[in-house]
Amino acid sequence: MLEILKSVKFSSLSVPRSLLLGLAVLSCLCHVSPARANTDLKQAREQDRYLKAEYDVPMRDGVKLHVVVYSPKLVSGKHPILMERTPYSAGPYGPTQYAGFGGSPKFQTSGYIFAYADVRGQYLSEGQFVNVRPQLKPGEKGIDESTDTYDTVDFLVKHVANNNGNVGLIGISYPGFYAAAGAINTHPAIKAVSPQAPVNNWFIGDDVHHNGAFFIQDNFNFSLGFDNPRTGPEKSHDGININREQKSDYKFFLDAGTAYGLERIYLKGAIPYWNELIEHPNYDQYWKDRAIQDQFKNVHCAVLTVGGLFDAEDMWGALNLYHASGKNNPGIPNFLCMGPWFHGMWAGRDATTFGDLNFGMNTSRWFQENIEFPFFDHFLRDASQALDLPKATIFLTGANKWLQFAEWPPKGLNPIKLFLGEGKTLQAVKPKTAGADSYENDPANPTPYLADYKTSTERTTTYMIDDQRWAEARSDVLTYKGDVLDKDLTVAGQIDVDFWMTTNGTDADLVVKVIDVWPSDSTQLTKSGQSMANYEQELRADIMRCRFRDSLETPKPIVPGQPTRVHFKLNEVMHRFLKGHRIMVQVQSNWFPLVDRNPNNFVDTYRAKQSDFQKATISILHDPAHASSLTFGEFKGDSD
Repeated sequence: MLEILKSVKFSSLSVPRSLLLGLAVLSCLCHVSPARANTDLKQAREQDRYLKAEYDVPMRDGVKLHVVVYSPKLVSGKHPILMERTPYSAGPYGPTQYAGFGGSPKFQTSGYIFAYADVRGQYLSEGQFVNVRPQLKPGEKGIDESTDTYDTVDFLVKHVANNNGNVGLIGISYPGFYAAAGAINTHPAIKAVSPQAPVNNWFIGDDVHHNGAFFIQDNFNFSLGFDNPRTGPEKSHDGININREQKSDYKFFLDAGTAYGLERIYLKGAIPYWNELIEHPNYDQYWKDRAIQDQFKNVHCAVLTVGGLFDAEDMWGALNLYHASGKNNPGIPNFLCMGPWFHGMWAGRDATTFGDLNFGMNTSRWFQENIEFPFFDHFLRDASQALDLPKATIFLTGANKWLQFAEWPPKGLNPIKLFLGEGKTLQAVKPKTAGADSYENDPANPTPYLADYKTSTERTTTYMIDDQRWAEARSDVLTYKGDVLDKDLTVAGQIDVDFWMTTNGTDADLVVKVIDVWPSDSTQLTKSGQSMANYEQELRADIMRCRFRDSLETPKPIVPGQPTRVHFKLNEVMHRFLKGHRIMVQVQSNWFPLVDRNPNNFVDTYRAKQSDFQKATISILHDPAHASSLTFGEFKGDSD
């Protein structure tokens, strides 16, 4: 996705090879893989270290899928196979074109066999591609990503020389989805899988929608490079170029109006999938069939789910796949690792800093050496040796250290409720008097998600941790501040948002941001040398399309002027608010152009006409009968 794309362009990070191959077509947003990159190994060239072979592997329906395999020349013995299935090219193709490999260097020095498979309908594989292909239902005949994985693994263990009969699956984001799907109805040779930031549910919390709100900027930019159909097997995939007339993304998407406006003005039928999205505005069977956590059953191997606490794309996917893995497959080894990362950051060479934050250690290398490699090596090479790996390894942001848990979220969290109060405060007690704070939401001038929206031409890497002082100055953003903390406060798990609102419209969006405000006497500096004094660091934020407040399947309008409860949860956190800091909450009703505009009107937002968009006065209530609050889980198990 965008975060790793920027790493490719602007840093020396070791990044997934499949992303490098896709840069020509993925102009903004792309899903990536962890197992391939140029490494810092001081060894011979890949051609001297690996034997390359390419196979066209027959599936049970006769379709052939292309697989590229690299077998070590310099390490003797039998070796495990680590496989990635990807929609982003298994290349480079041809006997003289070699890839680099990512992850821990130990995968190479210990002699792993690397296999990369083009999924059905992509690059040199035959067949028809289907986005997040649904799994077959029990007893249903046909193919799905599980059967394709099964048939590929079966072929590899029978035809690749010197393999030890054990296979691991790995992948980030879209390849993370394929790693998860491949574990369903597990082939006996598959002993371990690691879905990393996996695509999971594209309506509730990943990539395409959050709580029904459409992430228009990312999805349009991604579709231009990825979703235009091919005519047959191909070594490269050209995207669609459009003339944006040097507009900022804010201006470009505002002028286009809606998802259908983008289709009418620019796409004109060139990307059928874009119209497929428009035809499914609610959480119907189309989306439910593509929710991998609901199908993640009959898994008979170890699972390590990995995600980033600052992942803008698939944080929800990682957390919820982990929970589903344990619930649906009792008894399997089930692990989770969540670090202080943007999307796929853990696959890089150095993850010591991100934006203005400094974690005090190389968190990606620590993960690769202490979590990722030991996990695979235990289950793929020598399961007789004890595996000293906790069920959950979570990075404590704010305090910058790793914590280990027997389960996640940890038991014994103490609920702390903070109420919105008079004077735009956060209070520990329920309000005793009537109160409300109002702002005007104007879809013609939508609230942006970043400070430099007038010039930005791409979705930024750091918006999930950015300083929010720019937003506090806007009249269409409400800001509530807590008292200065007199001691450290460590919170873990989900943040529960329970707000009451009114509007004179019939629909609205609510964006809720939880912010860690640094003290005015802070001496810490950003990477660029700026002071962190009074810095308003976004910790967690998300959006709720209020028509879905009671049901994602059956939206309903808001009654104008009627107090309306909006209750949802923000993704899980593991964070320490330090003594001297404050907790802050911001509320707004656009996150543009990250998310499409809500017309403040109960109409189809994808096809809304210009006349459907109207200004609305939105009020957040804080009175005894309508007490708006957030609930955190206080963690007391770590004190230093």
